[in-house]
Amino acid sequence: MAAAAALEAVAPTGALWGLVQDFVMGQQEGPADQVAADVKSGSYTVLQVVEALGSSLENPEPRTRARGIQLLSQVLLQCHSLLLEKEVIHLILFYENRLKDHHLVIPSVLQGLRALSLCVALPPGLAVSVLKAIFQEVHVQSLPQVDRHTVYSIITNFMRTREEGPFVEELFEVTSCYFPIDFTPPPNDPHGIQREDLILSLRAVLASTPRFAEFLLPLLIEKVDSEILSAKLDSLQTLNACCAVYGQKELKDFLPSLWASVRREVFQTASERVEADGLAALHSLTACLSRSVLRADAEDLLDSFLSNILQDCRHHLCEPDMKLVWPSAKLLQAAAGASARACDHITSNVLPLLLEQFHKHSQSNQRRTILEMILGFLKLHQKWSYEDKDERPLNVFKDQLCSLVFMALTDPNTQLQLVGIRTLVVLGAQPDLLSSEDLELAVGHLYRLSFLEEDSQSCRAAALEASGALATLYPVAFSSHLVPKLAEELGRGELDLARGDESTKCSRHLHCLQALSAVSTHPSIVKETLPLLLQHLCQMNKGNMVAGTNEVIAVCQSLQQVAEKCQQDPESCWYFHQTAVPCLLALAVQASMPEKGHSVLRKVLLEDEVLAAMVSVIGTATTHLSPDLAAQSVAHIVPLFLDGNVSFLPENSFPCRFQPFQDGSSGQRRLVALLMAFVCSLPRNVEIPQLNQLMRELVELSCCPSCPFSSTAAAKCFAGLLNKLPAGQQLDEFLQLAVDKVEAGLSPGPCRSQAFTLLLWVTKALVLRYHPLSSCLTEQLMGLLGDPELGPAAADGFSLLMSDCTDVLTRAGHAEVRIMFRQRFFTDNVPALVQGFHAASQDVKPNYLKGLSHVLNRLPKPVLLPELPTLLSLLLEALSCSDCVVQLSTLSCLQPLLLEAPQVMSLHVDTLVTKFLNLSSSPSMAVRIAALQCMHALTRLPTPVLLPYKPQVIRALAKPLDDKKRLVRKEAVSARGEWFLLGSPGS
Repeated sequence: MAAAAALEAVAPTGALWGLVQDFVMGQQEGPADQVAADVKSGSYTVLQVVEALGSSLENPEPRTRARGIQLLSQVLLQCHSLLLEKEVIHLILFYENRLKDHHLVIPSVLQGLRALSLCVALPPGLAVSVLKAIFQEVHVQSLPQVDRHTVYSIITNFMRTREEGPFVEELFEVTSCYFPIDFTPPPNDPHGIQREDLILSLRAVLASTPRFAEFLLPLLIEKVDSEILSAKLDSLQTLNACCAVYGQKELKDFLPSLWASVRREVFQTASERVEADGLAALHSLTACLSRSVLRADAEDLLDSFLSNILQDCRHHLCEPDMKLVWPSAKLLQAAAGASARACDHITSNVLPLLLEQFHKHSQSNQRRTILEMILGFLKLHQKWSYEDKDERPLNVFKDQLCSLVFMALTDPNTQLQLVGIRTLVVLGAQPDLLSSEDLELAVGHLYRLSFLEEDSQSCRAAALEASGALATLYPVAFSSHLVPKLAEELGRGELDLARGDESTKCSRHLHCLQALSAVSTHPSIVKETLPLLLQHLCQMNKGNMVAGTNEVIAVCQSLQQVAEKCQQDPESCWYFHQTAVPCLLALAVQASMPEKGHSVLRKVLLEDEVLAAMVSVIGTATTHLSPDLAAQSVAHIVPLFLDGNVSFLPENSFPCRFQPFQDGSSGQRRLVALLMAFVCSLPRNVEIPQLNQLMRELVELSCCPSCPFSSTAAAKCFAGLLNKLPAGQQLDEFLQLAVDKVEAGLSPGPCRSQAFTLLLWVTKALVLRYHPLSSCLTEQLMGLLGDPELGPAAADGFSLLMSDCTDVLTRAGHAEVRIMFRQRFFTDNVPALVQGFHAASQDVKPNYLKGLSHVLNRLPKPVLLPELPTLLSLLLEALSCSDCVVQLSTLSCLQPLLLEAPQVMSLHVDTLVTKFLNLSSSPSMAVRIAALQCMHALTRLPTPVLLPYKPQVIRALAKPLDDKKRLVRKEAVSARGEWFLLGSPGS
């Protein structure tokens, strides 16, 4: 029994000795992990490992000793958490002694010390002992990079224990000698180390502790004052990082020098990056001083620091030539933006000075500069909140600021007006700053600026935007002072329209509509502006006005803008929907009735462009409805179209029934577009009443040949509803209904075009949701590319399949649009398109090229690039197609490919140059421009490939320089200039 126990004790030790021998003498790496795993599992202790290594550690051969220590170090790196305090002490003493060993042993010794620096059981004081031994026995700077990194890791680990005190200067010296980093990565570096990586790593060390401050700050000041741009940038960025961990104590002695260096860089530098980093450093310095907690008897360094900044910058704000005005303002604003205290201190000193300077200068440009500086300081106050109204520093200057802004708004200089508008918005954002009288004056100015003519377009647009922003904050003021003025102006516009006054029709009327929509940013204002706009549209329908298509579209566009602003507030969204949608439907239904008397607007309301504008309004008003409210609305609108139930319309006395699906007039059928706008914008979970009847009526109308507009609207509506239906029997029945109708309609007859349109929209609805039937319908669509009558339309249909729609089948309208549907369509169908092209007869090949071009043009370029070698020949052939649409689509596809795949494209440079130059003389202006843009992009190909064509291209591009269209001439100049520079030094 005793012998057996002895054998069991010896067996594991023997196994351990074998692993050690395999690692040390056999030069195998695997045993190290095995030994570490056995130590973790408790099979061996670290002491047993050391005993097994005994002969290796004492071997006279340095390489053998190095392998032995390497094994021990690798085990410790994996098992350091298991060590007891007593074991750590002995191991550290062992490793410190080995630092005196042969240089071949040192890397393994450092790895062991790195493992021990991670120990939780590290006794106090041993970190100091280790660092002292490293700095005394090892010349760290001469070590290879990997070993220097190990030393830095040891330092970092020990610094987490805050035991660096006795060696602060040594630690700083051993790291700061590399600052600033001057490193160029070698070619084909397998590690991929970049200069920026080293800069950030070194910065993290230097900015890791406040104890480095007394050594680091003088170094940073020295480097900022140097002439080397990279050193300036690195130093300012490092200073910025240090401010996050420093306090007043560390900065106190260096503040004057730091300020002097930053000030000089901002005042004198020609580099925007140095200026930006200098301002960021000043901001961080001020923030650091602002957050330090002071004793009652301590000096307030922030106050004295800001006083120095003011002393050095104030006088520049008053200089007549204003040379250093902006640098001074930037410095002051960088400091002021750091804290509320700094902001109050600087603003209270600077604002009176700037207000005085504004009145001293009479030129508009100088006043604009001063007002922009004031605006910068006012924006800083928005960052801080003040509980006590009387504490707000801007209250003291309120009257002067308002006077200044109103002077700017009345100045004839447009740029000064623009700054004045921006300043007014910032003043208005300050809580309780503007009085009711100030607001009334502000509204008056914004009203006036909203009606400026075309030469002040930017100012008018800014005034409209400002009105919207301020109306959100002060709805009562705008309801009281602006909306009544706009209502009065709208009334005058109605009189002008009644008289047919062309001069005002296109200006003040449009401006008034834009102002009404711009100011509709608050629910209470919407309740005033929406009735005004709708009443104005109804007045046009009275027959007294000469209302053209553009005027009605302008009203609809304003209504759509109001609807967009209401989308963020559920209550406003529902108010707009239940007010505007019934009114628009009533006007449209009235317009579709047989005319008893002459009404210009009735005809206008049924025009394609006007109906499209109304579709946008209704769709925008519906997309954000909650399901419950949408269900209330759908219960009225669907019966209106199916049963003629007009009871919910505001004016529902019509001369005859509204029956767009049952023997309705052409005008009534056109209103199916409005039904489409509504039902295709509903949330998916809203149940649509009488859906079976509605879908059948839509299919029938979609193939009605008498009114293409109505049939297309019905097809789109059917497709939009189909896309949202959940999978199941009902969806399958509707799909079968559509397929049967398409097959019947595509046979020779009058409905072929309408049946094709239905096929196209149903295919798109299914492609977007990855429905299995979409592949069958796409094949049918590809089959029509060879049809003599429908082939060109089928080719254009691929553009529709790949494009985003605006009225139906949109994500905003809750359609089911799967991600990457374009990529899937490309993968599934482009091979068939290519095969069909090769098999097609010569007269229909252009249809395949056009379809292919549309698909590729709308495909994400990363998907197209891998397929480019196989498809490029077809794209080049498409450039020879006589169809301008094919040419333009193909050119649009090729231009980014020239930039992103130059190596592939350079193989076809001869063909590309010839084709592009030929198309630069195309009858189509859009094609000429696209061809010249491609000629420009060609210069990104490798220069040796292009140089043989340079003389030919320069001669050929002389012709479009005389093109009758300015945009063509502009592209020709740009392209020819790049070809002229081709191959020149520095190009």
